[in-house]
Amino acid sequence: MNPDPFTGFGASAKRKEDPALLRGEGQFVDDIHLPGMLHAAFVRSPHAHARVGRVEKSAALALPGVHAVFAFADLPESVRRQTLPLLVPHPALREPRMPYALAKDEVHYAGEPVACVIAESRYLAEDAADRVAVDYAPLPAVNDCRAALEPAAPRAHAGAGSNVAARFPVKAGDADRAFTGAVHVFRERIHQHRGGPFFIECRGAVARYEAPTDSYTMYVASQGSHRLKRCMLDMFDLGDHQVRVVTPDVGGGFGPKGAYYPEYVNIAFAARVLDRPVKWIEDRRENFLATHQERDQYWDMEIAVDASARIAGVRGQLVHETGAYVPWGIVLPWITATTVPGPYVIPHFKLEVVSVYTNKIQTTPVRGAGRPEAVVAMERLMDRVARELSLDPAEVRRRNFIRPGQMPYEVGILFRDGRPVTYDSGDYPACQAAALEAADYQGFGERQARARGSGRHLGIGISNAVEATGLGPYESATVRVSTSGKLAVYTGATPQGQSHKTTLAQIAAEKFGVSYEEVTVVTGDTAAVSLGIGTFAARTAANAGPSVHLAAIEVAAKAKMLAAGMMECREEDLELAGGRVRLRSDPEVGKTLRELAVTAAGMPGFSMAGGLAPGLEHTAHFTPGQSAYSNGTHVAEVEVDIETGAVTILRYTVAHDCGRVINPMVVDGQVVGGVAHGVGNALFERLLYDENAQPLTGTLADYLLPLATDVPRVDLVHLETPTPLNPLGVKGAGEGGTIPAIAAIVAAIENALAPFGVTIAQAPVTPQRIVELLGAHALGRTR
Repeated sequence: MNPDPFTGFGASAKRKEDPALLRGEGQFVDDIHLPGMLHAAFVRSPHAHARVGRVEKSAALALPGVHAVFAFADLPESVRRQTLPLLVPHPALREPRMPYALAKDEVHYAGEPVACVIAESRYLAEDAADRVAVDYAPLPAVNDCRAALEPAAPRAHAGAGSNVAARFPVKAGDADRAFTGAVHVFRERIHQHRGGPFFIECRGAVARYEAPTDSYTMYVASQGSHRLKRCMLDMFDLGDHQVRVVTPDVGGGFGPKGAYYPEYVNIAFAARVLDRPVKWIEDRRENFLATHQERDQYWDMEIAVDASARIAGVRGQLVHETGAYVPWGIVLPWITATTVPGPYVIPHFKLEVVSVYTNKIQTTPVRGAGRPEAVVAMERLMDRVARELSLDPAEVRRRNFIRPGQMPYEVGILFRDGRPVTYDSGDYPACQAAALEAADYQGFGERQARARGSGRHLGIGISNAVEATGLGPYESATVRVSTSGKLAVYTGATPQGQSHKTTLAQIAAEKFGVSYEEVTVVTGDTAAVSLGIGTFAARTAANAGPSVHLAAIEVAAKAKMLAAGMMECREEDLELAGGRVRLRSDPEVGKTLRELAVTAAGMPGFSMAGGLAPGLEHTAHFTPGQSAYSNGTHVAEVEVDIETGAVTILRYTVAHDCGRVINPMVVDGQVVGGVAHGVGNALFERLLYDENAQPLTGTLADYLLPLATDVPRVDLVHLETPTPLNPLGVKGAGEGGTIPAIAAIVAAIENALAPFGVTIAQAPVTPQRIVELLGAHALGRTR
């Protein structure tokens, strides 16, 4: 008989989450149906910028089945007196702007909620919302962050002194001095656009108020149950015991589901006023209008290099669009700015960052969180150096890599938490070498020449990136053995497909000598664990993972201590295996976890055995001292049809280092999914607005997502450079597939079009744009 396959740390154990999902038994927010449940719809501003006057509700309330219509004045005083919380304040913010739960007297983007309608069904609520009449006085709107800096530009917020949300430098050394007398200086001006998350499951929430305990239960498709709970406590001036937030299955998050939105406040209020559960499920139109996005950035960058193409300095300006509000402060542009140096030695660096208000839905982190844009900026500079000095792009990068012997490497700039950016570990030259070998980079010249001989245009592009993962401040995990003998892990991490219930079970199971199938992982329930941060920014493996590891070690040690007392033996004579603590010398003699848990729970009227603390459980809050830095190299090989502008990705290779890998299959899935996201960013996804900041892309017919036929097979190479920053040696992997992708694909397209003298300084690169660039070349223009 074959032994059971290994399923511990490092094994590609099958996902525990999949059987229920494959049987259609997943439990998403819209699958929650409570007795007497009502439904919400929102009246949203048709204007990008306007004064709000009277809200006439009578026609809507006259419809049978409509229970309530709320405008700003109807909300409770604790909600009216404050805006939604600013999650990450920063002194660089000149005029922090945040929305109210419903528009108070001014709307600042098309789609901002003005009133909330509660009815027996969503259909009735939508019909009633159409009958709510709002008096608007349109105001001039600003639709572009660069134009918003002009002195005569309309103000995104009436009465504001300017449209600048924040202005701050990120610098190391003396960049201006480095450029003085530099052998070569090259300048690139780049316009980058990233769209929205557009997950399969739109946002949604169910609120229930329980009068006997004066408390709320919220079911939310979120990325951080505890953060949402804290926001609820603030908005309604409640005690900790009065709010429970549960995140069930989530159909994709990508960052924006981690935010706190006005809809959640409104349905909680409605549930209390009407004393009935209330559900709101975002439709796709609302998803385009009201879910946070990540949009335009304008870059004006220079690089100084010596005669050997070694970098002397990099400097420039980044103009970043924050939209109407700043829910995450300056987190997004700060991450962008501090990602620019990447894996390269840059002795002198200076980037002026300007975050700008416009009359569009606010921008917050979307998968990669500003890092893909930073990588495009840096990698475009590296490709420019290679082109101007007639060097292989891979060689230019090789000459400038930080070497393994330089680790830990101080970049010289500060991260968003105010701490120095210090790369903890990594072998960047080896990572690029592995990717180039797997992509047969050496053989590409022959492939390209052969293709050109038959009238086809192939190109290859390289991109390198370094990512701060495992962001603090902590993540919590409780490991508990119940008196029934069941082993469970409770964590504040909140998955949206990242396989927490598999990987965290693998970590815990090893400590007890059981299969990961025997470990239940409970996520995203504020009633199960009191503290938590959530799942975003590639942080769970490097935060929740060590917390589970540490908690499991403590519980296993306590189990041995209890067993030693009960069996009258030494702890060192015992081992944990098969859910039992047993004698090493005689495995038939031992105590089950159930027996030990019952003893640890105590007996009424008796003292605790051995003076031990009650319960066979432990809670750990792993607190990283800094981020652990993952890295990767992407190599894209494409073919461009010069007649239609169509791009086909022929081959895509990723070498990725996220430290020790808990489950290679899960990491592969994360990386490949990230590449798919990057393909969309590079080639298709664009949110268009007219001159009045009115959205022109409002459906998936206008906003193109990559199809299965657009996403290539991804050849993956794993490198493992363990981080010394946590006891597992793990780093994050959730965004590594996305971050370098745009830059690699753009470089490959440019390489394919090199015979035409075309250079590319924007993303996405749509077929239309390629045809325009080729046409411009024919007229003597190349950009």
